[in-house]
Amino acid sequence: MTATSAQSGHSDFLRIVACGSVDDGKSTLIGRLLAEAGRLSEDEQAALARASASHGTRNGELDYALLLDGLEAEREQGITIDVAWRHLRTARRRYLIADCPGHVQYTRNMATGASVADLAIVLVDAGKGLLPQTFQHTAIAALFGVRHVLLAVNKLDREGYDRERFEAIAEAYRAHAAQLGIEAVVAIPLAAATGENVTTRSANFSWYAGPTLLEHLDGVRIERRDEQLPARLPVQSVLRADGGARWLAGTLVSGVLRVGDALRVEPAGANATVAELARSGTPAQAARAGDAVAVRLAEDVDAGRGDVLAPAQAPLSASDQFAADVLWFDQAALLPGRRYQLKLGARSVGARVSEIKHKLEPQSLQPLAAKRLEFNDIGQITLSLDAPIAFATYAREPALGGFILIDPASLATVGCGMIRHGLRRADNIHWQALSVDRRARAALKGQQPRCVWFTGLSGAGKSTIANLVEAGLAARGLHTYLLDGDNVRHGLNRDLGFTDEDRVENLRRVSEVARLMTDAGLIVLVSFISPFRAERGSARALFAEGDFIEVFVDTPLAEAERRDVKGLYAKARRGELPNFTGIDSPYEPPESPELTLDTLSHSSEELARQVIARLLD
Repeated sequence: MTATSAQSGHSDFLRIVACGSVDDGKSTLIGRLLAEAGRLSEDEQAALARASASHGTRNGELDYALLLDGLEAEREQGITIDVAWRHLRTARRRYLIADCPGHVQYTRNMATGASVADLAIVLVDAGKGLLPQTFQHTAIAALFGVRHVLLAVNKLDREGYDRERFEAIAEAYRAHAAQLGIEAVVAIPLAAATGENVTTRSANFSWYAGPTLLEHLDGVRIERRDEQLPARLPVQSVLRADGGARWLAGTLVSGVLRVGDALRVEPAGANATVAELARSGTPAQAARAGDAVAVRLAEDVDAGRGDVLAPAQAPLSASDQFAADVLWFDQAALLPGRRYQLKLGARSVGARVSEIKHKLEPQSLQPLAAKRLEFNDIGQITLSLDAPIAFATYAREPALGGFILIDPASLATVGCGMIRHGLRRADNIHWQALSVDRRARAALKGQQPRCVWFTGLSGAGKSTIANLVEAGLAARGLHTYLLDGDNVRHGLNRDLGFTDEDRVENLRRVSEVARLMTDAGLIVLVSFISPFRAERGSARALFAEGDFIEVFVDTPLAEAERRDVKGLYAKARRGELPNFTGIDSPYEPPESPELTLDTLSHSSEELARQVIARLLD
């Protein structure tokens, strides 16, 4: 977004994200704007006047949050607060303001607001100056392409309306923002508690000749790019009309779409033509960015939810590998090799983080080497997807370049990202068609290929039982292979240690090998501690329904430690084996395995027979 002239791009609608550290005064400022623009009821304005007169405070600021719907819970007792959206109308323009909590644990809320914002109001307490959250929020705003910032240096009444204090904060912030590519920074000194320089000027700021906060907002000019971009229609649903006509429905995220337009269905690339168009349920000849539309294509092409309709003369790229920036907001770290669900527009696809290039230190802006991303980290990563998707770079087309990452187990949103570019190596690698496939190989062996995944603590009996199972299957003439955790680390995974990152990579490699072996028609037995549910879930996702059998070798820690055949628990207790599962690294038992083997109640031979019976059933 760039500033432009009034003739070429001024809009009467402005989307704002208001952010800053805790107690910098966001709710106070927004309360002032709403009250003095006449958007509050008489009762609310009376409450505002009483609060102002008494200068009643909580946590050091006026509690105008009580006047604003949606914030009454006010972050009490760890309650998660979503972004509170405020609507404001002045004589010159309409506003949608995202009031974002300043607490570190709610950084994701600020990202939500920044993702749709034209301008950011960054609140700074003049007494405290620039704080870590100031830098974090500014970095997030830059990441989402917000290029206009209003730096509101608040509470200057408590600093004696000190001009030098204001100018020092403004100068430091401008220098920092410029390094992030934010050049349009307007700094305004104010005292939100008394309303000075919010909507009216104050003699206390006689040294300041610039606009009030509201004057600046009313006058700022933002270029609207949506209609200047090519038409893009992510398909959200497929509808059937009377007579069986097939309509593709969604929200037009950019451009103008007309009846008769030549299109491509991405990522497949099929050509089609707009035969009919409906806008908000009404027949129309054209639709513009932001319209809810339904399209009937003249051709009977394969198109459905997750596809994108694009002009034939302005097609989208498609890839299954990307370089991307990501903001991570889950308590569990982002680890290379771990699988997530990526959602871009209406398309969801399995994804794996291939590599963490670096993370960004918000204050120094230096890229730092990193093997993981922790809560609220910003980093650059590469992603590998299970299937190609249609995309654009976020810098060019945010609606088709921004995505979220979802934990496939909990379904929680754990991160958001912006595509930098597709990776060229993805365009140079293609599946080779083979004459002999998995079914043919399995038929030659006369068996159903399966992956049997044994998991449990060290010393639980996994390898013993898996060995007996393989012997029993071999005696029946079946073709098998046993991948054992210790044996694999002598070769394929000899370069890996026992950190969480290395364990994730260890299991990723083994999962891929097991998949290839089942493709060869084998029954593969995998005996690994595999302590994390996420990695076992990722392994399962590689196989067709019914081809992955998770076997939990259930042995209590005390019993496993009592056996301690290899002496590993004793070493771990002495501190000689860091990151040892069950001692100083967690083990996450399966929640719904296909089989649970009770090693306290049954012998290894009995348990092996249970597994064989399950396989031959």
